[in-house]
Amino acid sequence: MLSRPKPGECEADLLHFQQQFLAARASPAVKIVKKADKRKGKEGSRDAERPPLQDSKDVVMLDDFPDVPPALTPAPPKKSKVKSARVHFENEDPEERLESHDQHITAVLSKIIERDTSAVAVTMPVPTGDPFPRTFHRSEIKSEVKVGSGRKSIFAQKIAARRAAEKAAAAPSAAEPMWSGADPVGSPAPEEAVGEAAPPRHGDDETVDFLTSRRPCIITGEGLGSEKSEQEVQAIHKENLKKLQSMSQEEILQERERLLAQLDSNLVAFLKSRRGGNEDQQKKGLKKEQNRPEESLETVPMAQDSVGVSPSLQRSDMEESLMKEENTKVEITDEILPVKPKKEWIHMDNVEFEKLEWMKDLPPPRQKKTKKGMQARFSLKGELIPADADLPTHLGLHHHGEEAERAGYTLQELFHLSRSQVIQQRTLALQILGRIVQKSKAGEFASSLKGSVVRLLLDAGFLFLLRFSLDDAVDNVMAASVAALRALLVSLDDEKYLDWTFSWYQGMAAFPFVPNSEEEDEDEEDELTGTEKSHGKKSKDENKPDADVARYDVVKGLLKTRIQHRLRYILEVVRPVPTVVLDILHILTHIARHSSEACSQLLDCPRLIETIVREFLPTQWDPRVAEPGCLLTSVHGVPCASAMKFLRVLASGGRNAAARMLNKLEMKSRLSRFVAEDPLDLLLPREEAIRLSTEAFRLWAVAAAYGQACDLYRDLYPVLVRILQSLPELLGACHEKSPLLELSVQRAAALVTLLTHVTQMAGCAAELQAQQSSNASEDEEQIPPPPVMWNQVSNLRPFLETSLKIILQEISQTETWQALQPLTTTYMIYLGVYYRACSQQPSVNPIDCLEDLEHLTCEVLLPLLSQPAMHSMWDLLRPCSALCNPLSCAPAPESVASIVSLSCTGGKPPLSLVGSKSPFPFLTALLFLIGSITHVHKGLIIKYSSVLDFKGLKDYLHRSWQSGPPSVTPSSAWMLRHEYHLQYWVLTLARRMADAGPDYAAQAALHHCAAMALLSRLLPGSEHLAHELLSVLAFNPEFFPEGKAGGPEAADFSDILHLGTSAKLAQPDSAAAFFSKPTRGLLLRESYQNLRFIRSCYLSHFARLQPTLWRSQASYQGQNYLIQSMLLPEIRGPILPSDWPFFPLISLYNKVTNAETQGAVLNTLPLDLVNTVSWNLQWVLLLETWRAKILQSIPTAAKLARLMCVFLTGGDLFLEAPIHCYTAALLSIYCQPKTLDSLNLDAPLPGVASFHDLYTSLLEQFEGVSFGDPLFGAFILLPLQRRFSIHLRLSVFGEHTSILRALGVPLQQFPVPLERYTDPPEDNLNLLRLYFRTLVTGALRHTWCPVLYVVAVAHVNSFIFSQDSTTQENDAARKSTLRKTWLLVDETLKKHLLYYKMLNAESPLGFDLYEQLPPLRLKYLQIVTQKKNKETVSVLVS
Repeated sequence: MLSRPKPGECEADLLHFQQQFLAARASPAVKIVKKADKRKGKEGSRDAERPPLQDSKDVVMLDDFPDVPPALTPAPPKKSKVKSARVHFENEDPEERLESHDQHITAVLSKIIERDTSAVAVTMPVPTGDPFPRTFHRSEIKSEVKVGSGRKSIFAQKIAARRAAEKAAAAPSAAEPMWSGADPVGSPAPEEAVGEAAPPRHGDDETVDFLTSRRPCIITGEGLGSEKSEQEVQAIHKENLKKLQSMSQEEILQERERLLAQLDSNLVAFLKSRRGGNEDQQKKGLKKEQNRPEESLETVPMAQDSVGVSPSLQRSDMEESLMKEENTKVEITDEILPVKPKKEWIHMDNVEFEKLEWMKDLPPPRQKKTKKGMQARFSLKGELIPADADLPTHLGLHHHGEEAERAGYTLQELFHLSRSQVIQQRTLALQILGRIVQKSKAGEFASSLKGSVVRLLLDAGFLFLLRFSLDDAVDNVMAASVAALRALLVSLDDEKYLDWTFSWYQGMAAFPFVPNSEEEDEDEEDELTGTEKSHGKKSKDENKPDADVARYDVVKGLLKTRIQHRLRYILEVVRPVPTVVLDILHILTHIARHSSEACSQLLDCPRLIETIVREFLPTQWDPRVAEPGCLLTSVHGVPCASAMKFLRVLASGGRNAAARMLNKLEMKSRLSRFVAEDPLDLLLPREEAIRLSTEAFRLWAVAAAYGQACDLYRDLYPVLVRILQSLPELLGACHEKSPLLELSVQRAAALVTLLTHVTQMAGCAAELQAQQSSNASEDEEQIPPPPVMWNQVSNLRPFLETSLKIILQEISQTETWQALQPLTTTYMIYLGVYYRACSQQPSVNPIDCLEDLEHLTCEVLLPLLSQPAMHSMWDLLRPCSALCNPLSCAPAPESVASIVSLSCTGGKPPLSLVGSKSPFPFLTALLFLIGSITHVHKGLIIKYSSVLDFKGLKDYLHRSWQSGPPSVTPSSAWMLRHEYHLQYWVLTLARRMADAGPDYAAQAALHHCAAMALLSRLLPGSEHLAHELLSVLAFNPEFFPEGKAGGPEAADFSDILHLGTSAKLAQPDSAAAFFSKPTRGLLLRESYQNLRFIRSCYLSHFARLQPTLWRSQASYQGQNYLIQSMLLPEIRGPILPSDWPFFPLISLYNKVTNAETQGAVLNTLPLDLVNTVSWNLQWVLLLETWRAKILQSIPTAAKLARLMCVFLTGGDLFLEAPIHCYTAALLSIYCQPKTLDSLNLDAPLPGVASFHDLYTSLLEQFEGVSFGDPLFGAFILLPLQRRFSIHLRLSVFGEHTSILRALGVPLQQFPVPLERYTDPPEDNLNLLRLYFRTLVTGALRHTWCPVLYVVAVAHVNSFIFSQDSTTQENDAARKSTLRKTWLLVDETLKKHLLYYKMLNAESPLGFDLYEQLPPLRLKYLQIVTQKKNKETVSVLVS
């Protein structure tokens, strides 16, 4: 049973009742029947056919904004059809009319406030002898009281007369104490007279002074709520007046100045306003008394004679000055009024200045002199207005309440305005917000505002404000919201540079615009249980609210709101103006770049792609659009290049998307339409026609990269040949400086890119035919061969090679070369692909192919390399490198994590990797071509040796590998990927040169360092490059010239030289002392000889990358039929971790740990696992000795943590002879002074959750299986240095004291100086007590653990003889420990603790002793131990 509304319930309760009623689906008690209007006939019944309203509605709630927008400008009035049937008066107030018609009970019972009657005196009625009240006549009232003005009822006149009589009776009794005495004129009045002073004379214009007022001006006593509130107020008032009368004028002025200085100005103004209000009430009371002369004279007969009688009531000079000051502030003249009042105006005799103040001129803006920042205000163009800017009011920038003198609007005010009921205001607010976002992303506010404007807007709900505005039915609001959304998501400069790099080497592939979701994953792991973690990421996003998803990924949040359906509706039904259409296409393009899932959602949206293809890529259109000066009012039915680009980006999301568009949407016919016809002949504006043709070629190239749409090549072959023949004409257009040259060059580059992928696919035809014939009997699905064969593409090479020769002749002309460089780059890439595929064709004569390569090398490439312009291009590598100049790929100031941007807003500088003067695209293509030539023709490798000798290339490689690892962001990953391609092909040429040339050893170390640095930097999608570097370069003995040129002997000689220095290179022995300890030179020679085994070990451990490796190989090796998508994997960091040299050891440790967790016992590992660890340690030793800078990016603490896995894996793995030797050699390297200085165990380590937990596991392992091994003990002792965390030392001396018996590392074999353990002296009292306890109890002895024994003795000695000022507790503990030491029974320990002098590595004890205590220590010892007899101490010493 549903309850009915009750009195006092608000509108929210009524809405709640409505939702309950609708949820219950109950039938209504009343049915509304609308009869047809007879005046309209049958048309009046249309309302009955309207669909019912929705059951619920969406309510948008924004913080700090009211729910109801203000009516800033009244909306246009609605015309009522029955207005003539109503009667209205001209001056009738609509609010009063609404209130009078409100008959609901809530209008009466909504606000019932009871009057406080606690302070009202209750009087009993006067008893009379009459049984009924006495009746009176009207004449009696007239005789009792006379009304001065106004009309009153008989009852009111009777009550007024009664009150006047009561006042007349009470007045004489109250005045008697004041005036009955015979005080002289000059005598002061008593205290009571001060509180009951009479009012001034009638006609006196001055305000009642606070010294002569009957009541206080500020205190009213309303909050007391008691019967004696009036008496309390009067008592306080009298006390204040008494205090003021006892002070002189100077004291009052001083006190006044002090109060004005301490009190807030607002509080002072409030108090003055209260006083002024009370004075006004007193003036009104005096006017009423003047209007009733008979009554006033009757009630106060002595008032006229009493004013001014007492001298104490006269005004002082201070009071007069105070009143003058107030009068100057309140007094208003006609001159300062914005409107001059006139006498003939009715009711304008009393001017209310406060109500006219808004008409005054605004005060000049002034900048606040405070450290707190001011609110940013923006103009209608989205520009930031300075705080002190004085702009005229007619610009429309002052329509706001806060800071009225400042021009412009804040973000909060614009948000408020965007929810207005007035369409123009909503549109204007959205337009301004869109302009603000656009200027903010351009970096115009970076130096003026604190924080990010875009991030602030997103946190305030700007995204969903735009999304809701997009659903508005008004076209202008929709257009403004689309423009603002495009400004938020899309960067046109990013799209420009992505189009620019489309024809680069592997430029068609790009990283998806997916934000890095590490923070999101961490939050999910914290919130979800183990069962929920097993679900896919997609289901997690579906269960999340839209706002939570948009917080990490704006595009994914918009897709959750089904924005694609709304955009389809706008394009198909609303059919907006061209600007809105282009903005929508840009938004859809950005969404398509997000991920393959986003592309699938766009394709699955009903009628979205069909509408775009039908409306914006028609095959026939109105030819008038090509007329000069034609203004398009609609682009529907007109081909649009942005639509073709959107389909191209959509096709890049996956081969299935491309196939759906080609087959279901008939895109092949449209490609033929826009490719076959020359852009000059298309009935479109010239620039738009070239862009449309360019995007058509790019879309076709994307399809050809999947092996699709190759049949169009056969159909359009004559057209393509005709275009190729016209390419040399671009050189003439370049000399003429045609304005359409850049667009024409991009179109030509897109064509050559298309031919490159068609050639790649034709090169795979023979391979696919062979696979199909060999597997014909199997049931597996076979990949069909492409419809284009090799003999159909081989005739294109002469055209392209001839054009390349012509353009290369212009390399010395800077402007011409920069204009045609993109086309030259594609020529190089095409020739590299062609010759690599040509060598694999069974129908091609190998001799002819080799002759063609020799001809190309001798006549084209070698002369090109000798050009002076090529030297300058190699020199530009370092200035344009993103590795050498990390700031060139830094994120934009306004970039937010939830919106991926390439930070190209405003354009890149010319000297940058993607700048106009960048040599990277051309040199990468050139090196790719050289790599293809040397891959096919081994005899030409030596001829290209000059490439590696360029000084600019050497400087670039040397600087790039030594620079720190760059941070991986969307902007940096996009640029670095192209730079890594150049480095890879340089190293590929270097590897082939090392195998062929005997004089290569001088550059081997540089190239090997560059290769090792590149291995740890390669990004996802380049797994093939990483595999090639690991396979043929990283472990290649040719790149370790030290192994052949006396490197091991040099290491031994270096160790011999260090023996005479203070640096300790000692290596601990093994517990299994059945093998001799080899030198470091022997270990290095053995490691160098085992490089081929080390290579196989690492390649086997990187088998986990096999699935991604196959996808990467398909892209880099030209297997188009295997490519699934042009979108690369998401960016989560480099492919290989920074500590990848330790990967086999870490992998083995994880396997053993997991097996032991499941209950397995692995005391001894198999031989192959032992060899794996040995090869891992050998590789690390080679790198630490000959390539030490390569591993500098790994912290020393992380290296030690990885080496600890040797002791934590299995039971006796560390006792194996080779493992023990290599681990000891690495420990000696990590214990060198510079390395120890860089060791930091307190900082977070990559891959280690807590070093303390790892060290605890190491202690437990040492207790169980160490066998007292000195090497294991050295790893236990290493973290116990004084500068590291005290918790590590407390773990040994507090929880694991049993290991002190087995930590027998000899002092001569310990590689760390003991000064690092004893300096500075220990100050932790708990640890010092543990030191002393282990020494006294015998748990720590010199024969068991000499290192820690020396450390404990040194710290305890320093503690007991320290006389530094300290706390009382420490001083008491210090003296107590000294007494206990003096009373020790063990004389040896007692002597060590008392007579310790200093560390000495040559001493058997590890420290020196005093022969006799110094006098200060001896005196202090006597004082503490209360031994005054020095002879006794001296006898003890002897």
